[in-house]
Formats: sequence, C-alpha cells, structure tokens
Amino acid sequence: MILKASQRGGGKQLGVHLMNSHDNEHVEVHEVRGFVSDNVVSAMKEAHAASMGTKCKQFLFSVSLNPPQDANVDIASFESAINRIEERNNLSGQPRIVVFHEKEGRRHAHAVWSRIDADTMTARNLPFFKERLQELSKELYREHDWKMPRGFVSKDERDPRNFTLDQWQQAKRMDRKAGDLKQDIQDAWAISDNKASFEAALQEKGFMLARGDRRGYVAVHMMDKQVLSLSRYSGKKPKELEARLGEADKLPNVEDTSARIDSDVSHRLKTLMHQLQAERQQDLAQLDTKRIAMRDDQRRERQRFDGTLKHRQQAEAKERASRLRTGVLGLWDRMRGEYKKIEAKNAEEAKQATIRDKQQRRTLLASQHTERRKLQIDIDRVRSDYRAKALELYRDLKQRGQTRPIPQQTDNTLNRLHSQFNVQASQPDRTERIDAFKEERKQQPRRDRNGPDLDRD
Repeated sequence: MILKASQRGGGKQLGVHLMNSHDNEHVEVHEVRGFVSDNVVSAMKEAHAASMGTKCKQFLFSVSLNPPQDANVDIASFESAINRIEERNNLSGQPRIVVFHEKEGRRHAHAVWSRIDADTMTARNLPFFKERLQELSKELYREHDWKMPRGFVSKDERDPRNFTLDQWQQAKRMDRKAGDLKQDIQDAWAISDNKASFEAALQEKGFMLARGDRRGYVAVHMMDKQVLSLSRYSGKKPKELEARLGEADKLPNVEDTSARIDSDVSHRLKTLMHQLQAERQQDLAQLDTKRIAMRDDQRRERQRFDGTLKHRQQAEAKERASRLRTGVLGLWDRMRGEYKKIEAKNAEEAKQATIRDKQQRRTLLASQHTERRKLQIDIDRVRSDYRAKALELYRDLKQRGQTRPIPQQTDNTLNRLHSQFNVQASQPDRTERIDAFKEERKQQPRRDRNGPDLDRD
C-alpha cells in the first residue's frame, strides 16, 4: 500500500480532517492510545499541550495508508502495517490515533503519533522516514501479492499525473480531478514543439498561456480563471519551459489574460458551458441521491450488525461464565483440575468467536464496498462524459479563432494601426482609428463555419 507521511503541527485542524464525515462516507475511530481523552480532537489538543513544554513545532507524525484501488484489506493487515511503521521510526509506545475512512467503495487509514516523549520532554527524531516508509511499502506490496506501481521499480516510470495536496485542493475548487488537469497540460506539451503550437494546444484544453506573479509560466482556465503553474502541472523545469516558450516577461500577465478571456470567449460558448455544467450537475445529483441513500443504508446495516454482535458476545460470555461453578462445587472442580480444563475451553471458544465475528464483519464490509464501487462506475462515467464534451467545446472555440493571442505591447499594436490607417502617432484620432479597424474586419473573408455556430443564440 502507498504510505504518505509528514511531520506537522496543526493538531486541531488534523483532528477535524480525520473526523470529516462530509467528504468521507464512513469514518471509524479505531484507536486512541496513550491520551487521557478518547476523543480525537481532544487528544490532538493534548498532544499540542505537551509540545508547549518543548521547542518542537511539528509535534505530530501523520501517515496515510492507501491500499490498491480494488483491494479488500482487513483491519489486521492495517494494524500490522501501522505497528511496523511505529517500530521502524522510533515511535514505540508513543501516543497514537488510528482512524479509518471509506469513500467511493474503498477504505484507507490514517495513523497519527505524538512525537513528544513525556519522560524526557523532547521530540522523537525521525531520520530518513520517507525512505523507510517507501521500503516498507514495497514489502507490503510483495507480501500481499499486489501489483507494484512502476514508480517503485524505477523513478523514471513514476506516474506523471501524481499530484500534491495543493494541486488536489485546487482541482477540487475547479470541480475537476487533479490527475485530469495534469494530463491535459502534459498532453498539450507533448504534442507541441514551440510557443504557438503549445498555446493552441492549451486553448483546446480550455487554458490560455500567461505570466504569473511568482511562478513564471502559468495557464489560466477559460471558465473559472483558476491559475495553474505550468512547471508543477507539466513536470518541466523552468529552463525547459523558457527554451520552448521564450522569456516569461514577454507574456501577458494574469490580469490581462483574464480580461481577454472575458472579451474573447463568446457569450454563446459560456451559455453552452453553463448548460453542460447544469446537465452534469443534474446527472450527478441523481447519482448523489443514490449514494447518500446507499451510505445511510450501509450505516444502519452496520449499526444493526454491531448491535446483534454485541448482544451475541454478551450471551456467549455469560454462557461460558456459567460453566465455572462457584462455592463448594467450584472448589471441588479446582481440586480435580476440572476448573482449568473449563477455563482453557472457554478461552479457545472466545478466541474462535472473535475470529468468527471479525470474519463476518469483514464479509459485510466487502459486500458494501463492492456495491459502492458499482455506483462509482456510473459517477465516473458522468464525469468523464462531461470532460470529453467540455474539451470538444474548447477545441471548437479554438478552431473558430475566437481566442486570439494577447498583444504583447500596446505600443506595437498602435504602431500597426498607424501604419495601416496612416494615423498620426502624435495625435491619434481614436474614433477614426476604431472605425477603420472595424471596416477592415468586415472586408476580411469569413472563416469556415462547419458545425454549430457558437456565436448564435
């Protein structure tokens, strides 16, 4: 399974994230160990309070455990992996929290340790924790006979669509998948060999090239005007970008690009995109209604199962306890050695009952995950269809020439107008210049308009 870890502060924010039942369909607090409180958020506050006696600001060690997409991993396997993480990173005996999240028909886990050693009031050091976790991750793939990601075999074969938390959050604001955004920009880069072809390829994906304030080359989305760093999303170094695109200073800034998007993207296109988004939301809303109903049904089913399980455990424990006689008869059983035999039998039955209960719960969860994954296929299909239709609209927009390169400098544009219309640069007549420019546009041949006219209502 993929293990991602970080040293961090912000215990309260992390606690809220772990208990987030809005983005996660099922949240289960599996363990709160070594804290006075059994509440996740309160335990995080305890960890922060302990850190106040030290100079440590990153007093937490947070690890997410993500198994392969279609793997049904039992609790014991997660517990084993978490214990091995703890042993290899000098965290044995440290307070920890384990929470399971379930969404889209799959389960993953979060384990958080306090780094503060209460005996020495120092933070446990975590040298080379990323390398250690990567090695453990490879071991888990081999032990469970899962297909290992190619990036584990060779760094050169890592999935270029992998994204950071910041990229995931930005894609979420755009109601897109971060992997899709990276793929769009990387595809545009792959099919281009110069600035003009790259700009054209970007426009077909719904972006326009611009100059960022701090990030050099950026892409501005045509609909929501989100700004994406080309270096991060394309995976190319600034020197590679500059070699193909020229100096970033010569590109229009984000504000000018946004203004040009407002003026160039036709009202008809915006209307079509909004209609497409409305259709998508309607389709997703129907599926989301099914998802919520399924989530609620699964929660009730788990509650019923847990209630039945608890009742059965109590009844079985009571039955086993009744076998141990008390008083004179119990003393007689002890003298004959019968008492120890009954105790051993009870212990074995309790062990087998625990195994049975875990297996039944694992079967229940596996059945629910399978049911949820079937619904996720329909959800992913709607998203994929919307993305394909949106890209088709952007391609049509680009082919109709409705997005033109932004003039690099206003002076050059004015000089071109002056040379064409013989207007004096020292005292330009603005009205005459605009009228002449409009007349020239009318005389130009109309572009090929095969297919639906995006400019017409």
